[in-house]
Amino acid sequence: MSFRDFHGNAATVRHLREAVRAGRFPHSMILSGPKGAGKYTLALMLAQTVNCLEPTETDGLPDYCGHCSNCTRIAGAANLEERVAEAVAAREDMRDTDKRETRILIQTHPDVMVVPPDPPQLLIKLGQVRQAIHAAYYRPPVEARRAFTIFTASAFMKEAANSLLKLLEEPPEHTTLILLTENPQELLPTIRSRAVVHRLGALPATEIEALLAERRPELNARDRALAARLAEGAVGRALKTDLAAYLASRQDALIVLHTALRDPDYSQLFHATEAYRAGADGQEKTVQLLRALGSLVEDLLLVVAGTPELVRNLDLAAELARMADGLTVDWIDGAARALGQVEQGMRRNLLRSLSLDAMATSLERG
Repeated sequence: MSFRDFHGNAATVRHLREAVRAGRFPHSMILSGPKGAGKYTLALMLAQTVNCLEPTETDGLPDYCGHCSNCTRIAGAANLEERVAEAVAAREDMRDTDKRETRILIQTHPDVMVVPPDPPQLLIKLGQVRQAIHAAYYRPPVEARRAFTIFTASAFMKEAANSLLKLLEEPPEHTTLILLTENPQELLPTIRSRAVVHRLGALPATEIEALLAERRPELNARDRALAARLAEGAVGRALKTDLAAYLASRQDALIVLHTALRDPDYSQLFHATEAYRAGADGQEKTVQLLRALGSLVEDLLLVVAGTPELVRNLDLAAELARMADGLTVDWIDGAARALGQVEQGMRRNLLRSLSLDAMATSLERG
């Protein structure tokens, strides 16, 4: 893999590679953009390029070889979800006293530290930031030219965010700090002011469709178009989308909406929601259902607003038009709030099937 395999945001990527070539790589930066836009991938690629033992060039700019010891070990952190799951499992095997003091960190290379949100709260915690500070100030790079610390989210505990300021205010010469975020406004203003912000924008759906034709040949043209719209410009999301799972969730979401908007068939509704019960499987299914419902509600709003060409569920365009007939913005706003209430109920462990049934009946149009 090289920078030729990174899709989109050519100007931003070029600027960062030029900084590598000039030897003026920043001590701290923020990479912002939607989930799946490639922020984490780009952060690892930059760490590889700066530290590659056999550097190369593509398009006249620095690139990494992908096979030297530095490149391969940094690339070992690419599957972040798998690495985090391994770290969490290792922590669970510890004694309770050690477990409480252990924070999740990913380090497949001694000089590249990845800091993900710490489960189960999924926040970056003070202990993680303290370890990053200790590594930056007291452990100069031993196998790399430049050490990297990558925070993969902007959800910091207050004490952790305040502690991070020390590292940003007095960064060591040999360290670069990269913060990844979907929304820079979630970070403290004092953090944003001390880091260079680079934004990764959404790719046009046509570009994502072309990429899917190359990378996911099992999808037909109709499915590629749907996956590209659902990705909302995020390449990573498009490549990872489980379209079959989404379509199954969407079918149940349509039943919920039909119950609310047409002559209700409660037997069909209860049969569909019966599967959304307790347990991890039920929770994941419910999350997928709520996402599908949210997508359909947003599409209904686009139809009501007179912009049906923007809907994501392209294959349902005709049905969405029928469902939107006579709908008001107030009804759609109520549906969005009802979805939020179901999500809150999940956090309180309310019975999911009953929550979904209650939501559908509460939205019934008289």
